[in-house]
Amino acid sequence: MSMPSRLQVDPTLRAFVDSELLPGTGIEAADWWAALSQILANFTPMNVVLLQKRDALQAQIDAWWRAQAGRDVTVEDQAAFLRGIGYITPEPEPFTIGTKNVDPEIASIAGPQLVVPVSNARYALNAANARWGSLYDALYGTDALEPVTNTKGYDAIRGSKVVAFSRLVLDRAAPLKDGSHADVVSYAVADGKLAAMLSKGRTSELSDQSQFAGWTGAAKSPSAILLKHHGLHLEIRIDRSDPIGADDPAGIADVVMEAALTVIQDCEDSVAAVDAQDKVLVYRNWLGLMRGDLSAAFRKGNRKEVRRLAEDRHYRTPTGSDFTLKGRSLMLVRNVGHHMTNDAVLFDGQPAFETVLDALVTVTAALHDRQGRRLNSPNGSVYVVKPKLHGPEEVALAVRLFDQVEMALGLAHNTVKIGVMDEERRTSVNLAACIHAARERIAFINTGFLDRTGDEIHTAMEAGPVVRKESMKGQPWLAAYERRNVEFGLAAGFRGKAQIGKGMWAAPDRMKDMLEAKIGHLKAGANTAWVPSPTAAVLHALHYHEVDAPALQVRMERAAERTGLEDLLLTPLAKSNWPAGEVQQELENNCQGILGYVVRWIDQGVGCSKVPDIHDVGLMEDRATLRISSQHIANWLHHGVCTEDQVRSAFARMAKVVDAQNAGDPLYEPMTGRPESIAYQAALELVFEGRAQPNGYTEHILTRRRLERKASGAKGVA
Repeated sequence: MSMPSRLQVDPTLRAFVDSELLPGTGIEAADWWAALSQILANFTPMNVVLLQKRDALQAQIDAWWRAQAGRDVTVEDQAAFLRGIGYITPEPEPFTIGTKNVDPEIASIAGPQLVVPVSNARYALNAANARWGSLYDALYGTDALEPVTNTKGYDAIRGSKVVAFSRLVLDRAAPLKDGSHADVVSYAVADGKLAAMLSKGRTSELSDQSQFAGWTGAAKSPSAILLKHHGLHLEIRIDRSDPIGADDPAGIADVVMEAALTVIQDCEDSVAAVDAQDKVLVYRNWLGLMRGDLSAAFRKGNRKEVRRLAEDRHYRTPTGSDFTLKGRSLMLVRNVGHHMTNDAVLFDGQPAFETVLDALVTVTAALHDRQGRRLNSPNGSVYVVKPKLHGPEEVALAVRLFDQVEMALGLAHNTVKIGVMDEERRTSVNLAACIHAARERIAFINTGFLDRTGDEIHTAMEAGPVVRKESMKGQPWLAAYERRNVEFGLAAGFRGKAQIGKGMWAAPDRMKDMLEAKIGHLKAGANTAWVPSPTAAVLHALHYHEVDAPALQVRMERAAERTGLEDLLLTPLAKSNWPAGEVQQELENNCQGILGYVVRWIDQGVGCSKVPDIHDVGLMEDRATLRISSQHIANWLHHGVCTEDQVRSAFARMAKVVDAQNAGDPLYEPMTGRPESIAYQAALELVFEGRAQPNGYTEHILTRRRLERKASGAKGVA
């Protein structure tokens, strides 16, 4: 087969597409490559213009802020200027989205959402299987109830607290008419109802028998009881032969929660994919998920285990008929942003825009689900999350991209649903217009507050020194941003059709704090929010039993509140200088986080890491958190809050800290005393060249430096 004349394709990618991706789809390789060439021909010139517009707008904003030096700038001044240069566009007339064929996990049921790097097959499978998870394990193995101890063997006191808490969960979600689930000595199914035998010979039943959804085993002694509350299931697993069940009066061995309803399999911020080799790994895993045959072998202690996609779960209805519930989360895929290129494909001799390749490959892979048993989307839809879009024109270009992908693959119009990440300032101020641009495809908006903070800092680079990172969370613009995302989504008719999401809980070892804080996302009107692990998904699922998110959205719709631009445009500038000690503390915190993440990205190709912070608290880091830290130092450096010597000294000190934190990693190469370290040089470049990076993005430097590291013989190529 001859390749279209404008394309040059890496042999690794070509072999994957021809031999793995296309067989079974009915699409000929020649037609597929011709389609890629044609889509690139259409997309490339339009995208170049829009990327140039990003740079031009930022240059105008920089010049305007410099011209305001010494003046008291009002929000009205800023808004008038931004409208004058076309940064803020007119809002559309009121409208309602028309997205169709959206699966209920997105359209109508509220629940946690996992984000996982699809480059790691084991993690990707764990996430896909996180639809169901053990509440007992999540409580016992984390600090959710009390600090984790190093006690060897089973801690009976800790276990009793887990059991007691789980009974409270059952009492709140599916209460009995009389008594508590803690008083139950046995459950039974009789005449289509759930009967609960209590201590001292008493009997009870559910206050609302409609919550009894199903069961397994024998009616007089079921092995599982399935309950339903706020659209989510809970399973009481009964097994008196289990060590836990044997000690339980009712024989309850576990409470299994329906948890991560949806999963974003990520090709972007949590992945380090810089060439054809890396991209094929990403694509192959996504293809395996869509075909249903992905597996991952690993060792657990002395045992070899193989992880595969979970099977569906089978129950009987209260009246005895058989039925099935999905055993896996509904999977979305996040493509890269419009600004990235990759030399896996050259178009007219230049690295092609990676987002085009992502779009065509990931949707082609989803054909295997659509044409098979539809294990992922029974409604036959394909869900693609689009990050880092700046304003409605770029959203419209994404829509046109998927128009062309559908035509190339013979798919019905609007088969591909788009999730728009509200994570760039120009999207936030034009959110209604952005939703309108994708109104027939949109199935998701989300406040990606980490990237959004990075863009806020970069946009205001010339305005003055910004507040400290921790203070950013209390700034008026951030609260307005979070409110507007919900308000505009509800105004556009998202309820019952699409998700309104909130961002990541970044401290996977702090589950007690998450249980206290993350319920706020639902109280704010979201019907999903990101979590960093299957365990966190189980615990976050508790919040969806406390808050009826769809009902709350109905009440918020009736209120019809709309937050304006006033607070959103309040630039987070510092009111005064800081003592030298606080400046030093901020620098070291930022430098340590940058180094801890970058060294694994560059040297080992790890795009998402649980990186110990300066206090040895593990935080989930990806390119979004890196964008904040690097832009923050660049801003302070530019405005004289700190000096270049201070920054370099802080990096040198923190390199020693990061080296010590990674001492147990056999693949790790220390940075201390090695000025030639590519990872260390990349970290410095991210700060000292931070102002010059388009929108403050880190991926251009990371990609170039990772390619350099791979060429030099990286040990841990992922």
